[in-house]
Amino acid sequence: MFRGSIVAIVTPFRDGKIDEKAFRDLIEFQIDNGTDGIVPCGTTGESATLSYEEHERIIGLTLEAVNGRVPVIAGTGSNNTAEAVRLTRHAKKAGANAALLITPYYNKPTQEGLYQHYRKVAEEVDIPIILYNVPGRTGVNMLPETVARLAEIKNIVGIKEATGDLKQISDVINLCPKDFLLLSGDDFTVYPTLAIGGHGVISVIANVAPKDMSDLCDAYFAGDMKKANELHYRLLPLNGAMFYETNPIPVKTALSLMGKISGEMRLPLCSMSEGNLNKLKKVMKDYRLIPQV
Repeated sequence: MFRGSIVAIVTPFRDGKIDEKAFRDLIEFQIDNGTDGIVPCGTTGESATLSYEEHERIIGLTLEAVNGRVPVIAGTGSNNTAEAVRLTRHAKKAGANAALLITPYYNKPTQEGLYQHYRKVAEEVDIPIILYNVPGRTGVNMLPETVARLAEIKNIVGIKEATGDLKQISDVINLCPKDFLLLSGDDFTVYPTLAIGGHGVISVIANVAPKDMSDLCDAYFAGDMKKANELHYRLLPLNGAMFYETNPIPVKTALSLMGKISGEMRLPLCSMSEGNLNKLKKVMKDYRLIPQV
């Protein structure tokens, strides 16, 4: 159910509030270009700065706009287990197909603490849960052995792996059941992750180039390795550009340059530096996302 190109969608703001029209338009842009699923309220959606009310509204808006056409995987993670339970419970009640939960950040729990955190949420809320391991953001790396323990819990169905480490990804695949989902959390590792047994990606770059990321996954699953390889290298410069500064600063700036959102971010995120903005514009022009002039 959850495979292929799944976008970690941005949250557009205007004058400090959610730009609901722009958000709905972004979802149509994604579905029209072959995206296989939508993740609202993830890291790319600036979830850490959303109020409870905004978080719930964004998930509701996503479900309304998607209207069952693709799966919705709601970001419901927190460094507070009780808060993660609350957010996940709301996602289930709203009708989300699954929940994506980041490892608790800042607390730096032990491996046993990570296990107990996820087990608690899974016991409290009967919804498919996808783990999210991104040590560069959280300061803690969930080891493959811990993932394998969690994979034994019925409603923990997969992981978004954003270590960028193909050895760790391979170990997760090797230790977990065959039906346990492995989704890349780094756009530059999508093709190699698929090649070692992954099922797709939860993608930043799909915000701006949804068709190419979708086509890469589709080509791989269809056995067209030549096309998948070509798209991997076509996307590579754009992948790099999306991380000139902290995500989602570059991707929101790119969408603004494409005329899709205002580009407004919520503090402590701020506008791109002039030097990085000029570099981003060049990559986007070369990719033909914005006019050459």
